[in-house]
Amino acid sequence: MPCPTLEPTVLTGDRPTGPLHLGHFVGSLRTRIELQHETRQFLFLADAQALTDNVGRHQKVADNVVEVALDYLAVGIDPDRSTIFIQSQVPELAELSQYLLNLVTVSRLERNPTIKEEIRQRGFERDIPAGFLTYPVSQAADITAFKATRIPVGDDQLPMIEQTNELVRKFNNAVGRDVLLECEAILSSVPRLPGIDGKAKMSKSLGNAIALNASEDEITRAVRMMYTDPNHLRAQDPGQVEGNVVFAFLDVFEPDAEKLSALKAHYRRGGLGDSVLKRILDRHLQELLGPIRTERRRFANDREEILAMLRKGTVRAREVAACTLSEVKAALGLNYFG
Repeated sequence: MPCPTLEPTVLTGDRPTGPLHLGHFVGSLRTRIELQHETRQFLFLADAQALTDNVGRHQKVADNVVEVALDYLAVGIDPDRSTIFIQSQVPELAELSQYLLNLVTVSRLERNPTIKEEIRQRGFERDIPAGFLTYPVSQAADITAFKATRIPVGDDQLPMIEQTNELVRKFNNAVGRDVLLECEAILSSVPRLPGIDGKAKMSKSLGNAIALNASEDEITRAVRMMYTDPNHLRAQDPGQVEGNVVFAFLDVFEPDAEKLSALKAHYRRGGLGDSVLKRILDRHLQELLGPIRTERRRFANDREEILAMLRKGTVRAREVAACTLSEVKAALGLNYFG
């Protein structure tokens, strides 16, 4: 019997290697908050995937499962509208990954631009953990297990969506019928936030992020450290807006477009100090993150309730993934006992 359709279905997740940060919020988190009111949505904590490059740091991953779940709840993800589950507790995903691995070559995995860049960042060179090299297949299993057709991602993840769809087509062609569904990326309308150092995208691993649970002092300290224009030595000097991290943040968090345009013009002609801009940005970030921090503390008071929510979501996720896996095994002729 075919599985009941879940379309339209959205799936997305995060690696629990630390608390979520502003880059997550302006990217997929805000999209997820909106989508939960109009479609079926699965959010997963990718702890198994996080282990692919955290050998020996497994406890950090395990500890952060609840921390990321708290971030979800604090920003407004409703577990009654979005199914939140733990990847490692859905073994059907690992089995589906095993079948999909037979449809991709090592050379194709190595050509994936996202994987190539992440290998470079981590300095793996040729000492690449096999699990890390194959995590695009694991990601494809996560997506296809829930027959998700819409995936909120950053543009750096587009190669992963492309590879997922390649695997879907190869599987369906191999079994002679459409079992798995292709998906499309949902890109955020907000540009990716740079790190406060201006050297890369905001990232927990690079230490250049502002966590959603940052304290007032931590926010202020991070804003003060932000890269601006190194040639803007005095307030009266003309400054450059392009490449200026403070302006990159103001583009996202300053709601008054006319005020922002005036600030940019003033900065370019000179007479506007960096400290003034940073005070404006600090105020906006305090106003945004203060309520999130308060909500997070409220939820954190009952961790057993958080675990109960995750357990409930994981049971639901297993039901859906098991149904898809049953279809996959039947298509492969692996249903020996009916």
